[in-house]
Amino acid sequence: MDDIYQEIVKVKEAGQEAALVTIVSATGSTPREEGAKMLVKPDGTIAGTIGGGSLEAHVIEEAVKVIKQGKPKRLHMSLTAKEAEEAGMICGGDLEVFIEPILTAPTLYIFGGGHVSLPLARMGKLLGFKITVIDDRAEFTSAKRFPEAEIFLADDFTQAFPRLEIDKSSYIVIVTRGHQHDELVLGWAVGTPAKYVGMIGSKTKVKTIFAHLLAKGMPKAKLDSVHSPIGLEIEAQTPEEIAVSILAEIVKVRRST
Repeated sequence: MDDIYQEIVKVKEAGQEAALVTIVSATGSTPREEGAKMLVKPDGTIAGTIGGGSLEAHVIEEAVKVIKQGKPKRLHMSLTAKEAEEAGMICGGDLEVFIEPILTAPTLYIFGGGHVSLPLARMGKLLGFKITVIDDRAEFTSAKRFPEAEIFLADDFTQAFPRLEIDKSSYIVIVTRGHQHDELVLGWAVGTPAKYVGMIGSKTKVKTIFAHLLAKGMPKAKLDSVHSPIGLEIEAQTPEEIAVSILAEIVKVRRST
């Protein structure tokens, strides 16, 4: 079993994903006992075993789905006479397994290093996000200003885009210093696989930027997925309150999809 935990550490260190399968209940004749574990990779390869055969093959299929969905799952199975025979048993039994995803830590990409970004980074870190701050002004992207951030990019936004590894565990918040920059970043962000894209601004600003992007050929469906005006409506006024509303919306998206 120690090998399983070592594999989990390797997966986490490599920024990869997997699913851990644990037998939580075993009654009757079953190939493995309670507590037996198996680690499943996205391609279906495994470390460890819960008994082999068609039962294990089915669990592997379910584990791959869990990785994709990012949500744990309990699975109850009964060994048929054929499955019991495959496992060298006279009669079958019942198994319940718990499949939990091992996912990369979510990353909060903050475009803009202004007043709202400061509490966003602090609170985002407390919520377990890795923090990346991007701004075209070096004085707004420093370790002194953002001690919580792991990555700082002080560059023209278009130059920064190719250097960012955006995936389904990425959350993009657009709070730059002007409409032009917001539009530029948004036009790029909606083409990424990020789980969340939000842009700060009034309804008038949002309507104007969306109109510009639609005129450039941006599909309306992509813009429909953008959270803008950003954040949950809590009558926020201060930078800290705005950060709370944004992160509350992000948590809602993270936990509900």
